[in-house]
Amino acid sequence: MLRILGKSSSINVRKVLWTCVEIGRPFTREDWGSGFADTRAPAFLALNPNGQVPVLIDGETVLWESNTICRYLAGAAGRSDLLPTSPAARARVEQWMDWQATDLNSAWRGAFMGLVRRDAAHADPQRIAASVQAWNAAMGILDARLAETGAFVGGTGFTLADIVLGLSANRWRMTPMERPRLPAVEAWFGRLSERPGFREHGDNGIP
Repeated sequence: MLRILGKSSSINVRKVLWTCVEIGRPFTREDWGSGFADTRAPAFLALNPNGQVPVLIDGETVLWESNTICRYLAGAAGRSDLLPTSPAARARVEQWMDWQATDLNSAWRGAFMGLVRRDAAHADPQRIAASVQAWNAAMGILDARLAETGAFVGGTGFTLADIVLGLSANRWRMTPMERPRLPAVEAWFGRLSERPGFREHGDNGIP
């Protein structure tokens, strides 16, 4: 049985859970992270020296980094619809997955930590405002891409890029801040909400 280590409220754990639903892969999940088992414990650090969730254990295969885990699961399931095999199509999907993990995450960190987590280290109003501006600008890039495809991030079909960015879009929508109206993002979010995995692990009331 596939094991997933990480609390269900973690945005990165939820990417993996949604992917499992999409591919029909049974799993067990174990609570690790803040408020649960300590990810700095030696047993956990032996699996992921970064001390972060999620960790996936599939037989002798142990993986960390949520986007990598999603790629592994899709590949192991032979789901070329989620992760294309042709170099150009795959690179396009992975391009947007990498953008989510780098540019988009960097943009929202200050605003989310200050406005949702109420982290004292992110309480500076000017820094929060700058993060909100950067976050909205990044989401504008996503909106332009979705307006171009008229469907999903990678093109006409649903892929892993929609999973990782769908979780980010949910966080953007739920953070208490001013947001521009992004029609293509809103229409895409509606399409994602038709998927059981997203309703359970994405659009589920958790930012």
